[in-house]
Amino acid sequence: MIEPTVFTWALSIIGIIIYTPTMYLEYLAAFKPDSQKTKDLLVGKGQDYPDKTYAAFCRGHGWADLIIFFFVLAGCVGVLLGHRWGYIFWFAGAGVTLYAHTLLLFLEGKHIFNDWGPLAFFTYGWALWVYWAVIVLFYSFGRLH
Repeated sequence: MIEPTVFTWALSIIGIIIYTPTMYLEYLAAFKPDSQKTKDLLVGKGQDYPDKTYAAFCRGHGWADLIIFFFVLAGCVGVLLGHRWGYIFWFAGAGVTLYAHTLLLFLEGKHIFNDWGPLAFFTYGWALWVYWAVIVLFYSFGRLH
């Protein structure tokens, strides 16, 4: 049993806050990729996917994010209950988040960066999840060690 700290609670709450709003978008990408509402949110109002590869990428990314969300949410529950498996789930979710968002930096970063600007990009568009993931990776490792 690993007693949760105030920092554990803070990381759990922040994780849930930053992941939950995007889950609706990822749900649409995974389950309704061809709906105009999904395209409006993923590509732009009234636009279509530029090609089939991008459409497949959006669908795959939707499924991947839903899986990540499962690990993050399960990890939050586990760490708050004081279980070691919670930290393992957290570690897995954070590791995959870091991996996926590093790919996204190079795959979509240029488009998002140009549309949003550097401040929004490095606080919400890309890096918010990365910051959380890096902190959780180190914190989980430290708590398990």
